[in-house]
Amino acid sequence: MAVIPVVVLAGFLGSGKTTLLNHLLRTSGGTRIGVVVNDFGSINIDAFAVSAQVDSMVTLSNGCLCCAVDGSELGEMLGELATSDLDVIVIEASGLAEPSALVRMVLQAPGVSYGGLIYVVDAVEFGAVPHLDRDLAMADLVVLNKADRVSSLPSLSTEAPVLAVSFGRIDPALLFEVRPPDLGPRQLTFDDLEDHSTHTHAAYDSVTFTSEEPMHPKLFMDLLAARPPGLFRAKGFVRFEHGTFMLHTVGAYVSFTAVEPAPTQLVLIGTGLDADSLTDWLLACVALEPVSSEEMLWVLRYAR
Repeated sequence: MAVIPVVVLAGFLGSGKTTLLNHLLRTSGGTRIGVVVNDFGSINIDAFAVSAQVDSMVTLSNGCLCCAVDGSELGEMLGELATSDLDVIVIEASGLAEPSALVRMVLQAPGVSYGGLIYVVDAVEFGAVPHLDRDLAMADLVVLNKADRVSSLPSLSTEAPVLAVSFGRIDPALLFEVRPPDLGPRQLTFDDLEDHSTHTHAAYDSVTFTSEEPMHPKLFMDLLAARPPGLFRAKGFVRFEHGTFMLHTVGAYVSFTAVEPAPTQLVLIGTGLDADSLTDWLLACVALEPVSSEEMLWVLRYAR
């Protein structure tokens, strides 16, 4: 069974996390999303008002799941969802939750992989957020929401990519793999009849890179450690002299899985990426001389 990525959606009260989550659910085609709401109160997901009873679970019309848990039950719920037929799990954290605690829980949960910490900031009220710099330091992607309500965008102290949006409209393909819509036989809803492909999403960039030549493990890991400006995640296959690995990165998180021999084929996704500079950087990582097995330790330390 494939390991399911878990995306943590955090941000202070009123920043627009639920609005962003609703947008993801409406515009993710046939992607099967498990939603875990780490909060109490009314959870508004489109036409559904899910009463936040602990351990309650609701199946939405598009095959997604929504459940509400308190902090003590979150790890158990992740384990349960990890055995479900899902493509991705999204945790919407309470506005008062500690993002670092949620990230640690995801990293320790069996059957799932870390899909990134998305931190939502209100472009109008960001100054009222306690410990903002501390939370931004943990973020893999910062979504600056309500950009339509300010004359100029605030400057945030973060090394993570920053994406300015309005009404939480972010392209789900930036965060996870998106399936095409399931058009099998079922009763249509008004939402099915709306063409979501015309929705204005915040723009993102992708850069593809292929190479038949093996990559140098140390140089390639130096590139990942440097986190090129705007890079949020990378996926694909990397060929080294001593083996080929499937790569999954989100922010500073790196995971390699050994696979059958194949050429290097990468897709790098983020905001404001300089495609030429990033391609040149990757070309500079190609191994020009034989690589010792000891040098593979730079990669093997991240092997799963």
